[in-house]
Amino acid sequence: MRLTTAVLPLAAFASAVQHDGAQIPLEPSTILPSEPLTLDTIPLLGYAVSWAIQTGYRHIDCAAAYGNEDKVGRGIADGLLKTGLKREDLWVTSKLWNDHHGTNAPESAIDTTLKKLGLTYLDLYHMHWPVSQSTFGTNTIEYRDTWAAMGLLLEKGKTRHIGVSNFDPEQLKDLLNHTSHPPSVHQMELHAYLPQTDWLKFHEDHGIHVTAYSPLAGTNPTYNYPDDLEPLLKNPVLRKIAEKRGCTPAQVALAWGMGRGTSVIPKSQHKEYIEQNFGSLECVLKGKDVEKIDQLGGAKHRFNNPSKGWKVELYKGLEGV
Repeated sequence: MRLTTAVLPLAAFASAVQHDGAQIPLEPSTILPSEPLTLDTIPLLGYAVSWAIQTGYRHIDCAAAYGNEDKVGRGIADGLLKTGLKREDLWVTSKLWNDHHGTNAPESAIDTTLKKLGLTYLDLYHMHWPVSQSTFGTNTIEYRDTWAAMGLLLEKGKTRHIGVSNFDPEQLKDLLNHTSHPPSVHQMELHAYLPQTDWLKFHEDHGIHVTAYSPLAGTNPTYNYPDDLEPLLKNPVLRKIAEKRGCTPAQVALAWGMGRGTSVIPKSQHKEYIEQNFGSLECVLKGKDVEKIDQLGGAKHRFNNPSKGWKVELYKGLEGV
């Protein structure tokens, strides 16, 4: 397991749901948009902002859709003040929502995000979905024009990297064939019940870093577990490994995710869990542990799929659809 990079993305999620952040400070002068991201250049764990920063997290993951960027901004300011860190010591990620797709709207969206966060630039700006939502609430698959507009934000210095989220293979390949700014990062649902190993390999082959959301599999209260699937953190396989290695089941799940070369952004709004999640950096798994966790991937269960509600086809050709 490669756990030498102490960086994990912490995310600020909608309402009261939030994510967890990272450790090793990022030196912006050494990371250029043209360089592929690795575990050495993107923070690997992200959290509830001020306390997360004080705990050691250095990656804050938020989004316009979560409706709390102003609170995240206050948390960043407080965390920096209490730790004596500088803005450049953090990696801050946010996301463009579906109602600001198109050629002009992305710039106004990022300007609003920066104002709420109290920042002058982002480290990473994602297209949250390959979906455009009209003023009438109609959803359509659209990403090319929006991506071109995001490329201009990169050139203007409003963000240092741009990325995508929730794309399927057909969409990502199409985007790569129609841009001079390939995405630096792809954020997607990944956990032991939805490993998407082949899809992960595609990104590795194309120099695209992957960030895993829901790395603890369905702990978001808006998700529902099927009756025939044991909650991941109660799964006897993880619990037995956790007991052997002196870790918590959550730390085992996060260590497994980081060992695959992905950033992980577990959600937590409790101080205790924030600290425990950060401890996943010290959770060392053996090869046989990884093999046992890998076997759970047969479930192929996806928790986040708004296809029916949005009336668009998402995740074509991927596991868990």
